[in-house]
Amino acid sequence: MTTITVELGARRYPIEIAAGLLTRAGDLIAPLTGGRRVAIVSDDNVTMHLATLRRSLDAAGIGSEALILPPGETTKSWSQLESVCDFLLDQGIERGDHVIALGGGVIGDLVGFACAILKRGCRFIQIPTTLLAQVDSSVGGKTAINTRAGKNLIGAFHQPVLVIIDPAVLDTLSERELRAGYAEVVKYGLIDDSDFFAWCEANGAALLAGDPVARHHAIAHAVAAKARIVAADEHETTGLRALLNLGHTFGHAIEAGLGYGEWLHGEAVGAGMVMAADLSVRLGMCDREDALKLRDLIAKAGLPIAPPPGLVNQFTELMGRDKKVSDSGLRLVLLEALGKAKLVDNVDDVMLQQTISGSDRLLS
Repeated sequence: MTTITVELGARRYPIEIAAGLLTRAGDLIAPLTGGRRVAIVSDDNVTMHLATLRRSLDAAGIGSEALILPPGETTKSWSQLESVCDFLLDQGIERGDHVIALGGGVIGDLVGFACAILKRGCRFIQIPTTLLAQVDSSVGGKTAINTRAGKNLIGAFHQPVLVIIDPAVLDTLSERELRAGYAEVVKYGLIDDSDFFAWCEANGAALLAGDPVARHHAIAHAVAAKARIVAADEHETTGLRALLNLGHTFGHAIEAGLGYGEWLHGEAVGAGMVMAADLSVRLGMCDREDALKLRDLIAKAGLPIAPPPGLVNQFTELMGRDKKVSDSGLRLVLLEALGKAKLVDNVDDVMLQQTISGSDRLLS
């Protein structure tokens, strides 16, 4: 088992990574609960994992009740937030009690936000069941719901007390979901680790094919990178954590414009990272060869490399709704090289529009 700690002083917490760990989750959770019951929130896609978790909790002497929600990005909504809060209140959850988020990024974000606001904050445990959630959203305490105005605009920073990652659960994941999660894996190689990007070039196919060694390495490496960044810049105040948003401003515009759930988050981020690379080349920040390597890696993973043509006319407006807009205008994470990302304000609008429209076929 690999253990990685997010160092946040008194709020530090471990991330445990091992194949088959879900069957032993009760043993990891028992020392935290003091024998009290836990509440579980999950979705219809992971009922088989819910059964495994509850058996593990029962074996450790921990009672549980579960709420099952519909799957998909549309579940990150006001109405489902209300459903989760009502369920937790009905279960008598207090500040010292624990709520388990069992599912992908949607469940983790929604449950984390509910725990942030319920009685001004209660404890929660992340057990992510998708690759995207395992390498990104389950770590770092960003919680939120979506609204008509944009993605993740209503939320809070609220750290879990424990993250349990079982790579074996990815065997039940659809190929589409697995590929979408891979986009977030690649991101860590782009922002500050060119060696890991090279590892992805060499081993990405094995990871997607289910090689357990490749999966464990990718997850542990990504989690360690995010834990380090979160410890240094928990609330995204210095700019370091903002680098994790590479491709996300473009990606969030795609998700909002198409309607949440039409593209998976990782699919939109994959295309968004290619768009960020395209813009970086146009601005003279990044070599075209590096941008082409990224485009080819994303394409070989079966992910989209450009936004849907129908969104071009409204793309700028959609990007302007993003929470990463600053006083100086749209703030984007762009590339200086593979393994070197940078925050950029006041991007040239003509070149931005060229990237959005795909004019000049710069990366073809």
